[in-house]
Parts: sequence; C-alpha cells; structure tokens
Amino acid sequence: METVTLDDVDRGLIHALQLDGRAPMRAIGHVLGVSENTVARRYQRLRTAGVLKITGALSGGEAGYTTWTLRLRTTPDAGAAVADALADRPDVSWVHLLSGGTEISCTVHAPDTAGRDDLLLHKLPRASRVTAVSAHELLHTFALPDGWSGLHCLSPEQVEHLRPPEPEGTPVPPEPGDQALFDALAHDGRASYTALAAATGWSDSTVRRRMDVLRRHGTLTYHLDISPARLGFRSETRLWLTVSPARLAETGEALASHPETSFAVATTGTTNLTAMVNCRDGRDLYRYLTGRVAGIRGVQTLESAPVIRTVKRAGTPLRRPAARP
Repeated sequence: METVTLDDVDRGLIHALQLDGRAPMRAIGHVLGVSENTVARRYQRLRTAGVLKITGALSGGEAGYTTWTLRLRTTPDAGAAVADALADRPDVSWVHLLSGGTEISCTVHAPDTAGRDDLLLHKLPRASRVTAVSAHELLHTFALPDGWSGLHCLSPEQVEHLRPPEPEGTPVPPEPGDQALFDALAHDGRASYTALAAATGWSDSTVRRRMDVLRRHGTLTYHLDISPARLGFRSETRLWLTVSPARLAETGEALASHPETSFAVATTGTTNLTAMVNCRDGRDLYRYLTGRVAGIRGVQTLESAPVIRTVKRAGTPLRRPAARP
C-alpha cells in the first residue's frame, strides 16, 4: 500500500476536520493561512487517496444506545466471510480482522436489548463457523479514533476558532424520516445539501434545518475516518488489558495521552480496558509496549493482536459482503 506524505497544510486540515467534520473550507483556510481552494483541493486529494473520509452518525449516547465491543474467533476458513457479514450490519462498526485471520473485533451499537440479544444470543452462537464470542459493554471512553492525537498540530487558539459549540438543551430523538439522512451521511458526511435533499426527498432548506436541529442537540455527530496505514502506520494493533480497579481511570487516561493510541475504553469483562494503537512497524510496537505501556502502574496482563485487514470503520463497509452471520 502506497504511503501518503503529509505536509503542514495537510496535517492542519486533518486536525481541523477532527474538530468539526463539516467545518467550512473557508474557515479552515483562514485558520491555516491558505486559500479556500487550496484546502478544498487538499481534502479531495486525501479523500480520493483513501486517507480520510467524513461520516455523519447518530450519537448513541443521545439516542439511548448501549455500545459493546465484541471479540470473535472463527474457523480458519471463515474469518473474512464473518467479518464481511458483520460489516454489512448497520448496528456494527470498526470491524477488524486480526491475528492469523481467525479473530475479529468489532463494535456493536444496540438501540435496545432485543437487538443486542438477537445478535449475541442467537445469530452469532448459531453460526457454525464462529467458535467463540466475548462481549464487553463499553463503560467509559478515554479516546476515540476520530480524535487520534498522533496528528494534532494546531495551536490552542486555532483549535478554539474551529471547535463547534457544545450541544444545547435536551436531546432530540431521531424520527423515522431521518433514517435516509443518516444513511446518506454515513456515505459522505460532507455531502452537499442538494445531494442530501435528493437522498431524502426533502428540500434543501428542510435538510439544512433538520441537520442544524439534530446537531445542535447532540443527536447528529461527525467523525473523521482516517486510515493509519496510508500514513505509514503499518502496525495497527488491538490491545486488551487487565487493570486493577483502583487504577483503571488513571491507566486509561495515561494510555489515551499517548500519540500512538487512537482508541481506549473501559469495559466489562475479565479484561477491563481495550485499546487500538498505531505504530510505524513491529519494532516500533515492541518499543512502545515494553517502554510506555510497561511503565503504566496498574497493568496486570496485556494481550495484543495485529490488524490484518480493516473491513469497516465508522461509516459504510470497505467492501460489500454477501451474507450475514
């Protein structure tokens, strides 16, 4: 896979989009000291190269969803097919094929107990090629992929200029008619109002007003979906840690402060902290694990598994599956 080299403008653009996925190109250009056209061209280049993508999504917290991280093991011939099938589900994101291709990690957003139980208690256990399932509810978030600090470069003043306002008032629950809007934004979070109007059957002004309401109340969020491998971080690795309860918060915060860490959450289960880290190569990963991670107090056990293939990130699947588990 060809690596894309970033300059200061590219890095500033990426950091800006982490802050606000729908920030106007004019505003980003003003903060970076370049023209709107320059920023727009850079964005299109990075998007076309597969480095980044903006997705819009329903905020699980505001919608009352619970989020789970799953760890599955499959028979040797089935890992890719099961991962593809999971990626096709609208309630599943961040699907990674791990290790030798017989292990999968993914995130499930459950709107209700019925949907959660259908997947965890019925579909997956009955899939003959799934040999083990471990489900952990996410309890507290320390770091999320769209806020990966490894690419942060803007000054506090620049960040303040671009940061969107905090949600206000009480959450606005999504309506059935919003589904087409969320589906379109999952494909392209920066889609124009005209394109979104065509997808929803609404007018441009109706789309604009509805998106403003949903975002202002925290129901609609935007995420920067970025490919670490395209930026030269070829060792993307999932970690599972067992941490003493008294030091769980301290350990999670320490892990999240590392520029290598793109995801860190406290969970239920025998391992109570899971993370994703991005390193340049295996030697870099070894130095990170034996140096920075080993120096964190409270870590009792550590498991690691390299990402072989990312099947789905925050938005739509990276390839279309043929079936569901």
